[in-house]
Amino acid sequence: MADIPNQKGKPPPRVDLTAMVDMNFLLLTFFILSTTLSKPKAMEIVMPYKDDEMTDEDRNKIKKDVALTILLGKNNKVYYYEGIGDDPNQYPDIRLTTFRDVDGIRDVIIAKKQKVEQLKANGTLKASDKATVIIKADTTSTTADFINILDEMTINAIPTYAVVDITEQDQEFIYEYENSK
Repeated sequence: MADIPNQKGKPPPRVDLTAMVDMNFLLLTFFILSTTLSKPKAMEIVMPYKDDEMTDEDRNKIKKDVALTILLGKNNKVYYYEGIGDDPNQYPDIRLTTFRDVDGIRDVIIAKKQKVEQLKANGTLKASDKATVIIKADTTSTTADFINILDEMTINAIPTYAVVDITEQDQEFIYEYENSK
């Protein structure tokens, strides 16, 4: 900044910044105290009760009619089949979809919920039975896909779902599906 020339022996004008510093601290304190700090968001997880003395008959097993198994693959691919795929003699009918809006995984979940409601109306299932989704993420799937499928569970109001490690059999299902197309 250029100096102001001295006129007739007067000292140069001086700006006192003390009040400005005080005002800045007051404003800073006001804004810090008046803002609402964001609270951490956490997902609530209900873990099953573990009892070593419980027999296999007493344990809650998923019925094949209410189960939908979702396999997360690479490149945002979502494989799914109805049931739990535990019968080694019967290969499940695996289908492929993505997270798109039309004909995506959301439509599959909605269709499964409707099918379970129809089975309850027919008397095949009990009134307490609900659509259950089993989620299995492959090692090639991304975290974004996993978060997207959890979002789909919330959006579609699926109260019962399980995140399970993918089995070798499920990886073979994906491999067989990819090689058959």
